[in-house]
Amino acid sequence: MNDNLGNPVSTDDGAILAGVDDFVLGFLRYETRAAGILKTAAAAPDSALANAYAAALFMLLESPQGPVRARPFLDAAERAPGANPRERAFIEFLRAWLEDDVPRALGLSEAIVDQWPRDLVTVKLHQYLTFGAGDAPAMLRIAMKAAPACADVPQVHGMLAFGFEQCHLLSDAEAAATKALSMTSREPWAQHALAHVMLTQGRIDEGARFMAGASDTWTGLNSFMVTHNFWHLALFQLSQGRVKEVLKIYDTQCWAHDRGYSQDQAGAVSLLARLELAGFEVGDRWINLADHLAARGLDVEQPFLSLHYLYGLARAGRPEAEPLLEAFRRRERQAPPFSRAAWADVALPVAEGVIAYLADRPDEAVRHLDRAMPNLARIGGSHAQRDLFDQIRLAAQTAAGRWAEVQQALELRRAREPDGASLNRQLARAYEALDLPAQAAEARRRAG
Repeated sequence: MNDNLGNPVSTDDGAILAGVDDFVLGFLRYETRAAGILKTAAAAPDSALANAYAAALFMLLESPQGPVRARPFLDAAERAPGANPRERAFIEFLRAWLEDDVPRALGLSEAIVDQWPRDLVTVKLHQYLTFGAGDAPAMLRIAMKAAPACADVPQVHGMLAFGFEQCHLLSDAEAAATKALSMTSREPWAQHALAHVMLTQGRIDEGARFMAGASDTWTGLNSFMVTHNFWHLALFQLSQGRVKEVLKIYDTQCWAHDRGYSQDQAGAVSLLARLELAGFEVGDRWINLADHLAARGLDVEQPFLSLHYLYGLARAGRPEAEPLLEAFRRRERQAPPFSRAAWADVALPVAEGVIAYLADRPDEAVRHLDRAMPNLARIGGSHAQRDLFDQIRLAAQTAAGRWAEVQQALELRRAREPDGASLNRQLARAYEALDLPAQAAEARRRAG
């Protein structure tokens, strides 16, 4: 038998196949129904594929508990009789991932796609791992490898779109996203890729209209996809100076779904931080957010996410921030070879810079952040997400009175956000400090 994309499966049990199909489409579409694979696997301990997919779902928890909870399902998948070659290859890929041998996992997943290019679960997981390593060309390459065999599947065009965008190929990204959305209006990953394009090109008003219009289709999605697409809408609105609407999005969407999930927490930290860096008050929102961050303990699974946890804890004045910073220092020494440079050259100096900035030591913050910035992509995250750390450095430069550096950074940012309200207010302040009153007046006019 085959799954709903035509990939061979070893089961002839209709209930198992239905659970597998629900997972495949639900996973690709970011729908909550993907979690149903856990019930399917529990009811079918001899199904290699159902248990492998359940293990993959737990690996996406992005926490120290992920591999622990995935292991029983992966063990069951390895014991299950009758797995076909594709399933055995996927299980081997999962074992390498669980054991934190990401380079080997990526080699195995690429081999799977070479032989079964319509195995889009594997394509998506390959993109996920290369995204976390900051390898945008690899994200694009795996999607392009699958695309000729999957031209009928909207989600492959969404994957292409994000790969193109992360490689700065913006016209190709927009074309791929538009193709996906011409096939179905319910393709949130393509909408997300198009939001990235519009943000990068400074199409702020258009982006706000597009994402607001698309939001009606964000039903039945998992918390990450809902909160992240609303986060993108909030970025457009923040650039427009619509602060009340941004705070409403935070309260009703970005911090209103799965408050225990890594991505939801990182998005909430990022949005509150950006509001404050733009000069706006966020009330007592850090308090509740920090309670959930503290519950993670010393989570240094992924550098990009852990930096957000650290910022949120430190900003809220929580004592857990210092032990987490120490965990960064240990991780820098103990990380596996493939990620050691990301921790040593980027994550740790950013962490030190964040703590220095929030402790009102701006010159020290700039020194640490300057060390990390040339290689920031190594910690993963998208261009738009990593921009938070550029904004923190800019705020530290401002606090240190390094006005020439501030002017240079802001004018470069204005190329992609020409009418940004907060950005132009910051520019007016910089030009006043630099005794350039005409430029300050022009910036105030743009701020409107």
